[in-house]
Amino acid sequence: QVQLVESGGGLVQAGGSLRLSCAASGRTFSSYFMGWFRQAPGKEREFVAGISGSGGSTYYADSVKGRFTISRDNAKNTVYLQMNSLKPEDTAVYYCAADLRPQLLNGYWGQGTQVTVSS
Repeated sequence: QVQLVESGGGLVQAGGSLRLSCAASGRTFSSYFMGWFRQAPGKEREFVAGISGSGGSTYYADSVKGRFTISRDNAKNTVYLQMNSLKPEDTAVYYCAADLRPQLLNGYWGQGTQVTVSS
């Protein structure tokens, strides 16, 4: 069982930055792929970024490449999402995910944190 708790969301102006954090419980954190998804009002949940257990491999949605950076600290059981050059279309609830597979679709989810980008 893995429990995930996100933090760091908020309101920011377009062009600004935010860093999301996701703290995970459990002693096998480094065994899991970790990632971030988001869901905007009226839209389906979409993949944003993922990272391998060691942190050596990362992957991103095209819409955030070059602006967002995912990282992890296995000593702190925490994964981060640094979001720069934010756009109004980045507004969504952001969810942390943990899975033994890179697709991140069938594992554990956090409760979500709201990110709102004003124009």
